[in-house]
Amino acid sequence: MSLTGTPLFATVVALTVIAVVLPLAVWSKVRGPAAVRVASRVLMVVFAQVTAIALVFVGINRDMNFYASWGDLLGTGTYVTAAPDLGPDGLGGKKAEAAPKVKQAFEPVEGLGGRVQKTELDGKISGVKGDVMVWLPPQYDDPAYKDKKFPVVELIPGIPGTGKSWFQGLKAHEVLEPLMKSGKVQPFILVSPRAMLLGNADTGCANLPGKVNADSWFSVDVRKMVVDNFRASEEARTWGVAGYSAGAYCAAKLAVNHPDRYSAAVSLSGYNDPGQEPSSLVAQDPELRRTHNLKHVLQSAPTPPAVSLWMSGAEHDGYLSGTDLKAIAKSPTTVHAEKVTGGHNLDSWSKQLPQTFDWLSRTVKAP
Repeated sequence: MSLTGTPLFATVVALTVIAVVLPLAVWSKVRGPAAVRVASRVLMVVFAQVTAIALVFVGINRDMNFYASWGDLLGTGTYVTAAPDLGPDGLGGKKAEAAPKVKQAFEPVEGLGGRVQKTELDGKISGVKGDVMVWLPPQYDDPAYKDKKFPVVELIPGIPGTGKSWFQGLKAHEVLEPLMKSGKVQPFILVSPRAMLLGNADTGCANLPGKVNADSWFSVDVRKMVVDNFRASEEARTWGVAGYSAGAYCAAKLAVNHPDRYSAAVSLSGYNDPGQEPSSLVAQDPELRRTHNLKHVLQSAPTPPAVSLWMSGAEHDGYLSGTDLKAIAKSPTTVHAEKVTGGHNLDSWSKQLPQTFDWLSRTVKAP
């Protein structure tokens, strides 16, 4: 039974109704010794509490899509088929553009309308196999744009979270489609890959030999799949990346590490120190935690990367991380720090999409 499906939701609703009705019907009719009567009534109360909590969890998860499967929830899901050492560039001596084209089959995503599509991608370089969701802008099928390529923004969810979180939780496509139609935001292809690759652990979008090559999954395999299947360019100037919470840290780090693949990143309520995420794999090792701190990543780059960063959030929830990076950034790196209110939640991040995508429209170039 699917964790996000209607049968489970209907079952939990039915059990909750039974849990409410049962005590009303039999509370005074319980027979037996006092200990048995007390135990029976306690069990009915516990049953009612458990079903109520289950109903709230299932309902919120169906709406926000924090966990896509039982494997995600229980931490048993793994999407890593291999994790070789791919070296500093994350390519392992290969050239992504020289590899055979990756042609994928796509299907609509239930509950999100036909414009959001999903495919299962077998990442040949990263060794990651997972789902990727793609939304095409309204202009994509317009005959006037039939020969036009489109810029791309890769969307990374927080932990827990799935690719669907950006569309079902933040409602990115619903917020941005009218802005694209009106010309206030340029038409972007939106791509949201799976981020939970090792159970509930946060990979920090890092390549960790023997564990996972998350960086190469996002910055190599997913990018190649998009270029091979849609009218998109592989040029860095046409690619941006955005994330919220743990995904915000990932987005900024991917852009700083790979100015040859991305030109801009949006960080919504992110951080610089990966240790701020309790489930971070990188933070388990003190040296990795230090070298994967965004301040260190930016300062240790051979030359200042030609990328632009938008970092927003409350004072201690993204904004100060942005001002810290802004203080050490050197041209051509630019950092915009924006203080916002609204809290660390999907609704707050969704409300920032018009402003951040207006900025991306002026920063990421059309092919």
